[in-house]
Parts: sequence; structure tokens; C-alpha cells
Amino acid sequence: MHHVSNFYGNLIVLKSQEIWYNHEISCNFSQPKNIHPPVAFHTLMFGWEYPPLHSGGLGVACQGLVRGLMRNGVQVTLVLPHASGQAEPGLDIRFPTDEQCATVNVPSLLQPYDGSASYRNRLSAACVPQEVGELYGQDLGEAVERFTALSVELTKNTDPDVVHCHDWMTYDAGIRAARHHERPLVAHVHATEFDRTDFHPNEWIAGRERHGLLAADRIIAVSGYTRNMLVQHYGIPEDKIAVVHNGHDAERIEATDILQSQYGGTERPLVLFLGRLTVQKNPWQFLEIAHRIHAIDPHVQFVLAGDGPMLGTLIERTCDLGLQDTVIFTGKLSQPEVRSLFTRANCFVMPSLSEPFGLVALEAIAHNTPVIISRQSGVAEVLDHAFKVDYWDADKMADCILTILREKPLADQLVSEAPGILRRLSWQNQAAHVRSIYHQLIQ
Repeated sequence: MHHVSNFYGNLIVLKSQEIWYNHEISCNFSQPKNIHPPVAFHTLMFGWEYPPLHSGGLGVACQGLVRGLMRNGVQVTLVLPHASGQAEPGLDIRFPTDEQCATVNVPSLLQPYDGSASYRNRLSAACVPQEVGELYGQDLGEAVERFTALSVELTKNTDPDVVHCHDWMTYDAGIRAARHHERPLVAHVHATEFDRTDFHPNEWIAGRERHGLLAADRIIAVSGYTRNMLVQHYGIPEDKIAVVHNGHDAERIEATDILQSQYGGTERPLVLFLGRLTVQKNPWQFLEIAHRIHAIDPHVQFVLAGDGPMLGTLIERTCDLGLQDTVIFTGKLSQPEVRSLFTRANCFVMPSLSEPFGLVALEAIAHNTPVIISRQSGVAEVLDHAFKVDYWDADKMADCILTILREKPLADQLVSEAPGILRRLSWQNQAAHVRSIYHQLIQ
């Protein structure tokens, strides 16, 4: 069996599902800024999104973890679904300046946070020909099965030391690959079906989650909150679960104005929500909070940044509450625009119903933006300097926002510990914990 020993010598290349060695590749690229330690382990990792093609925090977390692992001497082969036209099937060797990672592109129409209805609707709306639908799968279960089978086939000669899979769509691929290679399996839980559906799960998806978690040799949960969910709702033994909080590598850029005030030069106080517009993220509550504050201080501006299935309903609710001149809907934003919004915002609110972690809160404090977060979130375990409020308590959240807007010394104090928190939670540090889990399993 072949082994991908390092990325500067012989490389496995997969093309048209045939595996062959390339001994004559000329690697003319500059040395990475971060000098990686000698390769310790090779992990075969199955993910379902990765920047720039991502719609949520899982892709950002996956990228941060991959980069952190590489800086800890772990070699990564990353398997990702790609719709036709986005990438060629097979293995794509990349040599960016800050990471060395082989990616395996698997033809698939799967998208992050897919459900049975969303997959079926997208397949129908895209007017996919019959033969193409049969290739990718006519329904969600068939699509996952085809992704699983092709993923395992395309990676059967990679010879990893450990197999690592992210969330439910990749669990079957991880199980089969681990069996094929006779290697330990790590299941990484970023969110559960209970989180995504306000505790009204699709039983088929929850069953796939349970199956994968029971098959794994070790489970990584992104928070103690998530670990408790796995124990309570899936019956997983607590000693099988390791908690590794998500990290954040702050990258600051010069902010540019992306919002223009209708009141001229005087900037209105700005309160920000940023996330997918879904039930889990609770943007409806953000509007209820805005309604309460507007009655007290109509000068405050509110921004709902992001896109999702609740957009139309939220716009209607905004008009019903008489907030059409107070609330801005931005739609999906580029990363520079997101960073500019954080820099401009006086306060960031994350009122999620059930949030396994909440990377966006770390991004907020990295831009010196005070945060108010739901107690029902994993990030509440690592943020001491933040207002933590039950997601259902709109009055309390409104009161906290008004306090931040009125008391600048308090707002400054809330972000004063941000540098220390971000240093402790760097992706290199968090990936070192994952590397230790690999070491325990392999040894």
C-alpha cells in the first residue's frame, strides 16, 4: 500500500479515478512562512465545506484546524464534495504559502446544512438532466451514499494513520475508510440535528449521526455544551468524548465604510447580527430586541447580515414592527465587508437557540466589538468578558445592548481580554489537542 510520505517528494495524483505516481513533478514554490515540524501523522479527513466555498462556521473551522494541524506536523489529505464544474475529480495538490494540504475533489451536489427537501428542491430547480441526477443521487440519502462510495474509492491508496470526519454527511465515508485502512476513526461534531432544528430532528439524519458516533473510536465535540447534547440525546458515553473548543487566528485588515447613514456625518449606534438566517440562529429574536430598543432610542441602527431561508419572513416581520427604516438586511457579504461591519458595530448579538460553539463571537472580539451571547452556546464557555443571556430573554438582551451603547468604559472592559483569549485559542494551540488525540489512538 502506498504512503504519502511528504509533499516535497513523490506525490499521489488521482485522475479519472485512476491512481498513479508522479516522480517528475517540479515543485517551484516559495517556502511557507511557517516552518512545519517533521511530519508526525497523516490524517485522511472528510469534510463537507471549505473556504472559499462555504456557507457557515464549519468550513471556517475546518480550514483553521487543517492549517493548525499542518503547523503541528500533521499531514492532511482533505476530501470534499464539489458540484460539477467547480473542480476536477481526483486529488489536487496545492502549495499555498501558509499550508500544505492535498485535497480530493468528489463530484457531488451535496451542500452544507442539506436536508431532504432542500436537496430535492435544488435538484429540481437546477433542471438537472435525468442522467446527471442519477449520477449524483435523486434524493439526499442516495446522494450521501454515492459521495461515500466515491470518496472511499478515491482515497483507498492514501495510507493514513488516522481517519477524521466532520459532521453527519461524512460519517459513513469515515467508517468505511477506517475499516479499509484498518485505522482509528475520529468523529468531529460541530453541530447536531437537534441544534439545527430547534430540537425537532429529522429522525433519519439523527439516526445517521448516532450510527457514526457509535462507530467512532473517539469523538471530538466543539464544546462542553455539545458533549452534553451527545450524552443526553444520542446515548454516547461521556468518556468517549473529548472537548476541543474552536480556535481563531485573527487577521486584521483596514476597515472601509460599507454603510451610509441617511443622517449625514453623525454615525448612528449600530447593533449587529451576523449568521445564517435559520431557526437555529434565532434572527427572529433579534428583531424583537430591536423593537424594544427602538421604542426607547429610535436613533439606534440594526443590521441583519447573512442569508438563509428565513429572509422573506424576517423582512415581513420588520415591516409589521414598523422597523423598516431602522433595520438593514445586507444579504451575503464578502469577508472584507464582514470585517468592516464588525469594525463599525458598537455591539454584536448572537441570540442562538442552540449553538454548539459560535465562531462569529470570537471574530467579533477580534475586532474589539463587545458581544452579547446566548447562554445556550459553546463559546460562552471560553468568553468571560461578555454578556451571557438566555436566548429567550429579549428584554434582558435589550437592556444589555443599551448598557453597552451608553457606558463606553464598560464596553471597553468587555473587549479588554480579547487578545489573551485569542492567543489561548489560536488554531495552532487547538490543533495540538487534536494531534494529542491522534497520538493516543495510534499508540
